[in-house]
Amino acid sequence: MHIKQNISLKPYNTFGIDATADYFVSVSSIDHLKKVLTLKDYPNKLILGGGSNMLLTKNQEALVIHLNIKGISIVSENEDFVIIKANAGENWHDFILWCLKYDFGGLENMSLIPGNVGTAPIQNIGAYGVELKDHFVSCEALSLKTGKIESFNNADCNFGYRNSIFKQEAKGQYIITSVTFKLTKRHHKLNINYGAIASQLEVTGIKTPTIQDVSKAVIAIRESKLPNPKDIGNSGSFFKNPVISKSQFNILVKNFKDIPSYPISDNEVKVPAGWLIEKAGFKGKRFGDYGVHNKQALVLVNYGHAKGEDILNLSKLIQKTVKRLFNISIEAEVNIL
Repeated sequence: MHIKQNISLKPYNTFGIDATADYFVSVSSIDHLKKVLTLKDYPNKLILGGGSNMLLTKNQEALVIHLNIKGISIVSENEDFVIIKANAGENWHDFILWCLKYDFGGLENMSLIPGNVGTAPIQNIGAYGVELKDHFVSCEALSLKTGKIESFNNADCNFGYRNSIFKQEAKGQYIITSVTFKLTKRHHKLNINYGAIASQLEVTGIKTPTIQDVSKAVIAIRESKLPNPKDIGNSGSFFKNPVISKSQFNILVKNFKDIPSYPISDNEVKVPAGWLIEKAGFKGKRFGDYGVHNKQALVLVNYGHAKGEDILNLSKLIQKTVKRLFNISIEAEVNIL
């Protein structure tokens, strides 16, 4: 077991924040993970996956454990469906490409979401009308209390909008080691009516799209709006889209007639946080080495040498301004460390 000291975490977080870990180890199996967790010389431990949903605001005085458990396997299948198990260390987008290679459908709308498979259930990732819970069967997770692997089915996870049991009552108690999905092998149900997917397909002249075509359309849309973390440090959408009551929305629409919304229930609507942030004047605004992306106001960016604390303070300023202008509280999607 090789534990490194004073390691920069810049390559391990998509924001590109140059924070340091006192100690660092990469684990590639559950047995290896269990052994590392029992090390008493390192009382403080931090689990690190793809580093896509986190903002490091300081050096980590801990043993940072990089979860690098790989592997994809078919559990079972019939003529219509396939059950696939993917280990936590698999890159999410690479996993989707693997599914598309074998014509397994269901996850194509979530193409190019940054991060790893293991962290996907924690916030029930989603995009363009599809959420992880729609195709989730179960996940296996290591209990930090007992040291044993436990299984959670869809109902156990209590999925909500960018939410799950792993962000609520079970937060910090488990490490997800694998996720199992149910995908289609034929008669794929395409979801192309959300966002700009249909228009993107029309631009490319595709009238009867395949799941591969939908994935390519989503990738094209995301690349046109969102910066690649390899070029500009970011963590994708920094804020959740807020859900407000219809009565509150009816008051807002009197002053902001162009405010978009999506119905959630008879009494609730979702309002795009990006629209609120743009209306508040932050879209494209730069503060030295950090700022808000010029094409997508939901994305806070590190232009090179920003500190995590700088980006955190910017996020707080945005939240405060949106609250003052619209009386809407927007929550961060990103985990602040």
